[in-house]
Amino acid sequence: MIKRKLVVGDIHGGLKALKQVMERAGVTTSDKMIFLGDYVDGWSQSPGVVEYLMELNETHDCVFIKGNHDDLCYEWLKDGSSNKEWLFHGGSATVAAYEKQPEEIRTKHLEFFERLRNYYLDEENNLYVHAGFTSIHGVTREYFPEMFYWDRSLWETALSLDPELDKEDLRYPKRLLHYKEIFIGHTPTIRLNETTPIHAANIWNIDTGAAYKSPLTLMNVATKEFWQSDPVNELYPDENGRN
Repeated sequence: MIKRKLVVGDIHGGLKALKQVMERAGVTTSDKMIFLGDYVDGWSQSPGVVEYLMELNETHDCVFIKGNHDDLCYEWLKDGSSNKEWLFHGGSATVAAYEKQPEEIRTKHLEFFERLRNYYLDEENNLYVHAGFTSIHGVTREYFPEMFYWDRSLWETALSLDPELDKEDLRYPKRLLHYKEIFIGHTPTIRLNETTPIHAANIWNIDTGAAYKSPLTLMNVATKEFWQSDPVNELYPDENGRN
């Protein structure tokens, strides 16, 4: 069986959506799975998502990237640190869900968050990162590691770039020259009134708004074929998701 490389957008506690899109894509143990982060915050099953991913890692070749919401959840699990912004933007659902979990589950999930990667580079020089990076020299020279899961300037640069600008032009953004393709999440495509992946320059944005009233997306890196869940709010009709 041909091994596919599959990348998954921001899940935000939507375990039902994750299972649905995995089934629709026909994921098998021969597929490599790359998850772009933000596993938690939004829908009510954040612990279930983490548990599912840990189990998946035992049978599949998986890469787990750190998202900003994962970092915030990690800090809360570690020492109770939180802030009003995090709680408002999905964190409250995560806190409520984890308070129902036994201590051994919280400890095990804390270890999962500690092992998350800031980025992943594959053998074809494709970069996978939750948000972006700021160094013109690429991810290995990033001075501010938190930008891997907070930066939006990389995506904004790609969106505003003149498609006619030649890569040899001195004005061409240096950050976009290091990698064949870049796969990100973090900034939902619904901000541009789209619920499918958006391609700009050499970047693919796979966050199609699963935290809100839109689907979760899984994409084949090589072919760009993608599969989507139902709008996640329809899978959780009694919940509000992220604000």
